[in-house]
Amino acid sequence: MKNKKMLFVYNPHAGKGQIRNNLLDIIDIFVKAGYEVTVYPTQASGDAVIKVREKSSRYDMVVCCGGDGTLDEVVTGMMQCEKRKTIGYVPAGSTNDFADSLHIPKNMKKAAEVVVSGEKFPCDVGSFNEDTFVYIAAFGIFTDVSYETKQNMKNVLGHMAYLLEGMKRLAMVPSYRMKITYEDQVIEDEFMFGMITNSESVGGFKRITGKWVELDDGVFEVTLIKKPANPLELNSILSALVLKDIDTEYMYCFRTNHVEFQSEKEIAWTLDGEYGGGHKSAVIENQKQAIKIMIPGENLERSVPESEI
Repeated sequence: MKNKKMLFVYNPHAGKGQIRNNLLDIIDIFVKAGYEVTVYPTQASGDAVIKVREKSSRYDMVVCCGGDGTLDEVVTGMMQCEKRKTIGYVPAGSTNDFADSLHIPKNMKKAAEVVVSGEKFPCDVGSFNEDTFVYIAAFGIFTDVSYETKQNMKNVLGHMAYLLEGMKRLAMVPSYRMKITYEDQVIEDEFMFGMITNSESVGGFKRITGKWVELDDGVFEVTLIKKPANPLELNSILSALVLKDIDTEYMYCFRTNHVEFQSEKEIAWTLDGEYGGGHKSAVIENQKQAIKIMIPGENLERSVPESEI
């Protein structure tokens, strides 16, 4: 019987260097499952997009190992392919929000077992103008922290790195006047933060996007936080986020499959924790069940969210 072929793309700089310690065991798991494995360590930002777009047609499955940014690149490359192959994900970053949402084990060897023994899950993907994101597009306070925080700081502190960097900015909270259109609704207001998500976890915090999140339902959860008028309002907003009480007088919260943002000034966006460019307008759409990704089946160990322990 002819071996199945796998392209294994990994980011050697993600996480705490755990990939190097587990690499041989991961490949061994794939080979024992009948795969002929081609291993490719990424060399630069955007490298995985090109590699997947140009080479995935030669393989039965594409597997990535790294953080959410690595997964974002692999999915982006796959979305540009005529025939999309199933994706496997072995998380090795500092937060791995999307892996948590999919209940993929944090243990890298167990995650590798999921790749070869799990089940295919048809997952929604987001389009942002001409770009792609997997689980979050965001603007405003905190959003530039993830791509401005140095990798070694992420490795040591995990998602606390984002908080520590963000805390420095609270004295100078920027805001953005925007017109937001979805379905038959129009919102015009001044915002300090906004996120369009398809995830149970954001920045390492569980359930911040709501209790009833489905990753294959064709809609995003949208959270927009208005500019606080004074420090007291800012404290109320931060408390609401910590308590996961996101539907307050300071926020707009809704679900939609299509939303458009317009602003007079260019606004910096982040897509899956990486810089997504500056934009005066953004058209965001949910591509329902656009890719298939391997997740634990009934007989495989799942990563249990802290809120369920």
